[in-house]
Amino acid sequence: MCRPSRILPALFASLAACGPPTTPRIPTPYVSDVTIIGHRGASGLAPEHTLASYDLALRLGAAYIEQDLQRTKDGVLVILHDTTLDRTMRGPLASCTGRVADHTIDEVRRCDAGSWFNAHAPERARRAYARERIVTLEDLFARYRDSVRYYIETKNPEDAPGMERQLVAMMDRFRLREPAAREGRVLIQSFSARSLRTVRAIDARLPLIQLMERVPTGADVGAIFDSVATYAQGVGPNRLDVDAAFIAAAHARCLVVHPYTVNLEDDMRRLARAGVDGMFTDFADRLRGVLAQLGRTRTPLATRCPRYGW
Repeated sequence: MCRPSRILPALFASLAACGPPTTPRIPTPYVSDVTIIGHRGASGLAPEHTLASYDLALRLGAAYIEQDLQRTKDGVLVILHDTTLDRTMRGPLASCTGRVADHTIDEVRRCDAGSWFNAHAPERARRAYARERIVTLEDLFARYRDSVRYYIETKNPEDAPGMERQLVAMMDRFRLREPAAREGRVLIQSFSARSLRTVRAIDARLPLIQLMERVPTGADVGAIFDSVATYAQGVGPNRLDVDAAFIAAAHARCLVVHPYTVNLEDDMRRLARAGVDGMFTDFADRLRGVLAQLGRTRTPLATRCPRYGW
């Protein structure tokens, strides 16, 4: 989510240390009244948007794992934050640099998706990360199926017409559409209101989150939320814009508030005490520890807003 890019109960928890690649083991759920969202997995501790990062986020207490969708030249939905491969991929220049949209899935599968992290954070490096590869949406759903909760962003949807229908079709293939509608097992977010409205036109039951750029000083957030509430169930604001008044205005319109990206303990405490419904973080274990210290900080919005069936 950090463009800077990324309701309710935090029901899911951790994977035990990595098992066979297609059969992760799900242990006892971790429960909190503030939802922990693993930003690109556990991206502070492992290479973002890799299976290693997702496994670790779940093991450390994330209730949701987040994905950014891009689309390859041959139409495959892959999970990558950037529109280009250069920052997080290593390998043959012909396959592992430039725009994702200019490469086929076979080309990008040749790339190493983890070595960059070892160089970037040597204190957290692991030799095994060099074996990580780009993850397709199909790969992800095949690995976890309905055992975890997904938080998926349609990234740059204007450059990939039909991305929303592809996403919902993949959810259908893995029988995730009904759990998404019924219990929020898949949340769909975007900075593009048009993209979210497209999803709503496909299935109005699917839970949608409007990501927000920095709110201009003096902006009428009430008017913004009035508009968002016509098609979405929540907002994903920059953490710097969120205070008790912001949250109250959102909650008055039955919108959940999930700020991004919250990595400092002081911010975690401030936002939890202000009443946010969840937070995106690169460090799920750190947020889990803060929430455990604080105890209950909010009344679940579902108690006041019957629109939430989850």
